[in-house]
Amino acid sequence: MHEHYDVIVVGAGHAGSEAAAAAANLGSKVLLITMNMNAIAQMSCNPAMGGIAKGQIVREIDALGGYSGIVTDNSMIQFRMLNKSKGPAMWSPRAQSDRMLFSIKWRQMLENTPNLDFWQDIVTGLLFEKKKLVGVKTAMGHNIYSKTVILTNGTFLNGKIHIGKKQMAGGRIGDPASYGITEQLKELGFESDRLKTGTPVRVDGRTIDFSKMEEQKGDENPGKFSFLDTPKLKKQRSCWITYTSPVVHDTLKLGFADSPMFTGRIEGTGPRYCPSIEDKIERFSDKSRHQLFVEPEGWNTVEYYVNGFSSSLPDDIQFKALRRIPGFENAKIFRPGYAIEYDYFPPTQLDYSLETKLIPNLYFAGQINGTTGYEEAAAQGLMAGINAHRKVKGEEPFVLKRSEAYIGVLIDDLITKGVDEPYRMFTSRAEYRILLRQDNADFRLTEKAYKIGLASSERYEKMLAKKEKAEKLIRFLKKESAQPDEINRYLEEKGSTALKQKIKLSALLLRPQVDLKSLTKKQKSLKEFCDKIDVNDELLESVEISIKYEGYISKEREMANKFLKYENLVLKPDFDYDQLKSLSYEAREKLNKIRPKTIGQASRISGVSPSDINVLLVFLNR
Repeated sequence: MHEHYDVIVVGAGHAGSEAAAAAANLGSKVLLITMNMNAIAQMSCNPAMGGIAKGQIVREIDALGGYSGIVTDNSMIQFRMLNKSKGPAMWSPRAQSDRMLFSIKWRQMLENTPNLDFWQDIVTGLLFEKKKLVGVKTAMGHNIYSKTVILTNGTFLNGKIHIGKKQMAGGRIGDPASYGITEQLKELGFESDRLKTGTPVRVDGRTIDFSKMEEQKGDENPGKFSFLDTPKLKKQRSCWITYTSPVVHDTLKLGFADSPMFTGRIEGTGPRYCPSIEDKIERFSDKSRHQLFVEPEGWNTVEYYVNGFSSSLPDDIQFKALRRIPGFENAKIFRPGYAIEYDYFPPTQLDYSLETKLIPNLYFAGQINGTTGYEEAAAQGLMAGINAHRKVKGEEPFVLKRSEAYIGVLIDDLITKGVDEPYRMFTSRAEYRILLRQDNADFRLTEKAYKIGLASSERYEKMLAKKEKAEKLIRFLKKESAQPDEINRYLEEKGSTALKQKIKLSALLLRPQVDLKSLTKKQKSLKEFCDKIDVNDELLESVEISIKYEGYISKEREMANKFLKYENLVLKPDFDYDQLKSLSYEAREKLNKIRPKTIGQASRISGVSPSDINVLLVFLNR
């Protein structure tokens, strides 16, 4: 019944969906196995994509030829660019999505992807012949053969759901857990551990009093994620803001004695940056209130997600506390919040390609690697799909450096530093974040993806045309001057000093009050030039950033190039670091365990000091 495949992807969440699409679009014969065909790329937690640093990842996925940005643009109900009051390195796109439409669109795109087959079943283990991985075995009793396997099991491996004292097996509420894979991998020598995550109550919007909440609208001119011609959002749904209070906190505390987190029934570590409401009350006891975001789940549903109210307390306590929050006094709920505990495999057991070090041709992507978030999972899935295909074809792995993409930062952090809590991406994790902006992801990555065969010629040509326009506009701005009599009224309106003599437009743009979009409307020759080459708002913004931050960008690029030499100093994978007695004991232990590919990677390992790196450099020079 089943053919032999190049790539089998286990799990159809965000990681699995991107992995299957990437490998299939590159030409591999792919099988995507999921226990529920109606939950492909399901938004199990909040109905949103993007956010701080996560939005950059989605744009990078799109620039490489992935599907997440396209699906988001076709299912979003609100768009906001976060951190606009800060520098452009911090600007992060975020979209509220229609949860059901998001999953439907993903399934449509996957079903229209050539070389991709589907199978609804539960994978219970891996198949080996003469110690070589050859496929997977399933709960229905099928042995399905493949050259490579990508595990993207999310929260399903031995998943356990907690609501107060109640416990039940499950990968998420309504779906069963997956058993067998963890046990087999541990027998093969893998190290595993437990993590936990949580989700809040879902509320019936017909019972919410929005007049007691603050309205949070989308951007007046909403943007989008994909660099392709995806539909632009014409109408939006609002989110709402409300707050907890001491009364709410006191009500929640009534359930602390039955909390699985406080009583030790949950063994896994939870996400520090997205804690449950009971964790926030305990850790931040000095705060009298916490902000909550009330988010619609879609265009045509009354279901609302209460962002910030994640909980595993008894359901009756959750309900009582909810009804003491302004706007929720008469609320009815669809289901309570819950915590979920699951197995993961410390990602230091992986190479940069996301292939496991212990078993060739086996790849891990997503929450199985200890990450949290749809965007982080999708990025890993994309890279695992690319690299599984390249392994089948006998090609070198496709790896992104830290200076090239947030995806490069993500994977390097995972395999070099490991995780002791669910990993979430932040702009602060990237040392070259002025280079890794959301607006230039296509300039950074599309050519690379085109060369390996993933980005389409349409996408590549679109990027080249955009780049040519940007370069022409930058040259024009550096050559053309603004005359005082033409521009001074505009400068006065902006609260900027009037000109006494003409000045280059590029120099004028360095003023913080001046922006290129409004300047284009006031400066005749600039407007004519922009109309001539057909420049849109997105390009104007990107060019403005390039000019305003040119000095910072150059400095960061120099720094990246300076450290690049360490990334090119290769270390032998089988080297015995115990030979180098000048290394500290901790450094020898960590280097032998992680097996860094380069001096650059070695320098980022926790416990390897600058003096240890100097020892390695002296040894390499010998």
